[in-house]
Amino acid sequence: MRHNKKFNHLGRTADHRRAMLANMAISLIMHKRITTTLAKAKALKKYVEPLLTKSKEDTTNSRRVVFSYLQNKEALKELFSVVAPKIGDRPGGYTRVIKLGHRQGDAADIAFIELVDFDENMAKTPKAAKKTRRSRKAAPKAETPAEEVKAEEPVAETPAEEPKAEEAKAE
Repeated sequence: MRHNKKFNHLGRTADHRRAMLANMAISLIMHKRITTTLAKAKALKKYVEPLLTKSKEDTTNSRRVVFSYLQNKEALKELFSVVAPKIGDRPGGYTRVIKLGHRQGDAADIAFIELVDFDENMAKTPKAAKKTRRSRKAAPKAETPAEEVKAEEPVAETPAEEPKAEEAKAE
């Protein structure tokens, strides 16, 4: 029976799985977004989130612990110099998994996993204000753009009237 055994082995031996997740974590840190199968993305999320939490504290010990998982100096430099300062104030949830659909060849579920603070498209879009029911009642009725135009100075309808107005101002 498999009761209470939720860990996804991904059809690999422990050594193969550990090496694959380390390689995927390095790619995620270096490229900020990778595309893979949904099962691997979910397994990678569980693998890389503790490493990102550990990188928020830049000490010799935390560098050694993260290096024991990644075994890549360039990824370690990128993680501690670029990624860690951006995620420093975030209490968790450093990665996002978004489903993309099914792969053509074997119909496997495809997803991409990305670092949340490095998504340029999401960062550029302004967040909409949260709507509540009470704000609709309390909001005063705004003037329409047509009423605002009427409230301003009258606009000359024909070009012949404009020079007369300018001559009157000059006198």
